[in-house]
Amino acid sequence: MTLRLHRDVDGPCLAPEGSIVAIGAFDGLHLGHQTILDEVRRRAEARGLVPAVITFEPLPRAFFSKEPVPRLSGVREKAEGMGAAGIRELLSLRFDEALTAMSAEDFVRRVIVGRLAAREVWVGEDFRFGHRRGGDFALLQSMGAELGFTAHAVPPVIVDGERVSSSKVRTLLGESRFAEAARLLGRPFVIDGHVEHGQQLGRTLGYPTANIHLSERVSPVQGIFAVRIGVGDGPCSWPGVASLGFRPTVNEVREPLLEAHLFDFSGDLYGQRIGVEFVRKLRDEAKFDGLDALTAQMRQDEIAARQALGMNPILASETHG
Repeated sequence: MTLRLHRDVDGPCLAPEGSIVAIGAFDGLHLGHQTILDEVRRRAEARGLVPAVITFEPLPRAFFSKEPVPRLSGVREKAEGMGAAGIRELLSLRFDEALTAMSAEDFVRRVIVGRLAAREVWVGEDFRFGHRRGGDFALLQSMGAELGFTAHAVPPVIVDGERVSSSKVRTLLGESRFAEAARLLGRPFVIDGHVEHGQQLGRTLGYPTANIHLSERVSPVQGIFAVRIGVGDGPCSWPGVASLGFRPTVNEVREPLLEAHLFDFSGDLYGQRIGVEFVRKLRDEAKFDGLDALTAQMRQDEIAARQALGMNPILASETHG
């Protein structure tokens, strides 16, 4: 069955037959998250109940932070990952002042029981919830005994001797340690979106780009990268070079922009969905003294990207020489 997405705290019960529920922020759907979701799906199948997730948008840490908080996945990516994991009901609550004011006890009664008729609740060991983080696993256990559900804490997943967490993945990506981040995610780090029209400056410089506007999403990576691109539902296999940032030389933008140039590609990507897998960071963004200097650096970036991707760098100089 397909995933159903809901946003409101109050409303009709989404699983009258009962559900198995996981609760968390689930940014990035890393191996730790996947362990919880797999258990929820397995338990729901065994008991003939509905596999469900309660999550929050924006991320709680972003709501309370005074500074922009990088995130590993957008709202749509998170929902698609939940569906792929077999979740049927996704209650993505608006994390706002009203929700932060709700007591932990009210959250259990109104959301966990009222909205999802939970029979089992699965969380991480350090899960806290409710006003001033007043609820914890012990509260779930005691209220579950009263309201008819059991609470289960999933121990952390350890990879290469370290606990898998979203914050650890963000740190690795920020340090351009993409292979290590992929081990914790269980897959390469990819940003995807629909290609939008830009100023077409890259085309005039010999480097047409596919542009993805990140809007308010803050990426944990920034700079110039060797990448692999996937078009539509295809794998990220097309080699290229990409920049993610604010275009300081030609037209500094207010929101981050991901621009990907696909090597030796001819075709129209406007309106199509692409995924950009980050392979190696080449350099930080920099402001250049005019378009000639920028174009010369773009040629060097292409050569470096082709080398990083195991391609023949001579092709770059032949193409743009």
